[in-house]
Amino acid sequence: MEDADRIASRLLEAHDAGATMARVSDTTPDFDVPAAYRVSAAITAKRIARGEKPVGWKIGYTNRAVQQAYGVLHPIWGRMYDTTVTGLAPGAIADCDLAHIAEPRIEPEITVRIARSPEAGMGPAELIGCIDAVSHGCEIVTSVFRDWKGTATDSVAAGSLHARYFHGRFVPVDNSRDWLRALTDVEVTLARNGVVMDRGVGSNALDGPLHALSHFVRGLHETSGERLKPGEIVTTGTLTQALLVHPGETWTTEIGGLPLDGLRIAFR
Repeated sequence: MEDADRIASRLLEAHDAGATMARVSDTTPDFDVPAAYRVSAAITAKRIARGEKPVGWKIGYTNRAVQQAYGVLHPIWGRMYDTTVTGLAPGAIADCDLAHIAEPRIEPEITVRIARSPEAGMGPAELIGCIDAVSHGCEIVTSVFRDWKGTATDSVAAGSLHARYFHGRFVPVDNSRDWLRALTDVEVTLARNGVVMDRGVGSNALDGPLHALSHFVRGLHETSGERLKPGEIVTTGTLTQALLVHPGETWTTEIGGLPLDGLRIAFR
């Protein structure tokens, strides 16, 4: 197999340029999921070397309808960075430049902040004790493989398709509610230029954001031996369809069932 470092260089170059390229799985024999995560790790090393700082993780393909649409039938994950994650004040309008993001799509999600490193095998209820806050955000995902035709291994290798992430304020996890139920039942409405495009609920993310987190914690340990660190954020997968966005559009979200900020993102 072609060296993971060389594959990572090609993928990162395409990502930075907002360009598309041939699928790695078509040009590299025996390219499997472990190899893809090695490429993803090599991309992280290159981004750190040029000054970027990892701040958390994204989980992709937790929405079963999205899994079926793209033929990726299990969740994947990748790093997010201080250069790709933006926190928004209440009422702020996010500005997102699409000039170097190939085939961008928007995904409304729920994010958790890690307070205590979870153990592999923890269930959703146990994981509540490992997070100290939640927020709502929108991930802008990208595909360097034309028409979103990458396989699961291609998607993993390409940083699990992460481009940008915008999130609202974090709300502390306290004793005021049943958080497992609330996160499972949370509702989101996604609109483009004032027109509702889709609606979703927390359970669309692998039965709920904490279920998705449980799967990720176990998978991360199995693939790399890594553990989540206090202070890291994890966004747990889209609650709606992943919809194409274009310059000149403004997309908004509204949240029901939890006191989380809705977002407004202007694309250019």
